[in-house]
Amino acid sequence: MRKEVKGRVLSINISEEKGVVKEPIKEGLFIENSGLENDAHSGNWHRQVSLLGIESFEKMENQGVEGLVPGIFAENITTEGIILYELPIGTKLIIGETIQEVTQIGKECHTGCAIAKKVGKCVMPKEGIFTKVLKGGLIKEGDIIEII
Repeated sequence: MRKEVKGRVLSINISEEKGVVKEPIKEGLFIENSGLENDAHSGNWHRQVSLLGIESFEKMENQGVEGLVPGIFAENITTEGIILYELPIGTKLIIGETIQEVTQIGKECHTGCAIAKKVGKCVMPKEGIFTKVLKGGLIKEGDIIEII
């Protein structure tokens, strides 16, 4: 099992309801086959955890969007150093103590989303990715992300 260091966790973000901005937390417990403990998106389905790269934030800022902070796009994990949307579905990632598998790239945006209203537009539909948790554990700010 070859590991490649690729990026790191900038922020873990959580919310109790769907379609709202998530609040950063220092660390989160990710449950096998469920997702981030106490997060609105966790559950036994294919989009347990959402990830978005800070590189996507920078693209939006370059288009004049201001006030972007981790969690504003409702992502569970804000990353740095990996172009997430280029990872093939089925890619396995070691993030902190967890192992996660990429299950979806992008998503259809639902109308009336608080994020699109607040920010004006959203990068999640094209650049966010979703994973399922194969092995649970703790993820903290600054943890390394490895592709296996």
